[in-house]
Amino acid sequence: MHLQIDPDRYVRTDTCGCCGTPFEQVTGFINSEAGAHAIYYARCYHHQGIHEAYIDVVLDDYWDPDDVADRPSPNRVTFGCRIGPIEGHPNIACSLVTGASVAPDSPLYGRKLDPDQAREHPWLTTYWETIDHILEHDETVARHFQGPTAAEHPK
Repeated sequence: MHLQIDPDRYVRTDTCGCCGTPFEQVTGFINSEAGAHAIYYARCYHHQGIHEAYIDVVLDDYWDPDDVADRPSPNRVTFGCRIGPIEGHPNIACSLVTGASVAPDSPLYGRKLDPDQAREHPWLTTYWETIDHILEHDETVARHFQGPTAAEHPK
């Protein structure tokens, strides 16, 4: 599957409600060769020098082009993960969390999957492929974990 982040993604800076630290939030669409693929929300935090991100991905088997938010198919779901260090491990890792847990209930998110539901869902592999794509190709998320991209450092 060939994925592509829509260039019209939206990035804003907000403040963490628990510690007052600024963080970046990205809202974007991902397309595949078949058309609309997913909506994603990435929140990139720097808590006490630790880089972590929470990424929610909304997947559906039918996207109504006239009303993406309020006309989900019955199969629409939202997966979520935390990406960051885990105690006892030297590298960052991805851990499932409840999808869109900080967002109000809305048809946009469909069914918000908790980690157990996500592990059992047939679209879990698609979700992880989408997360990999975001980590590699979303400029804000990539910079958060890897530093500035080559495009941001003219030679």
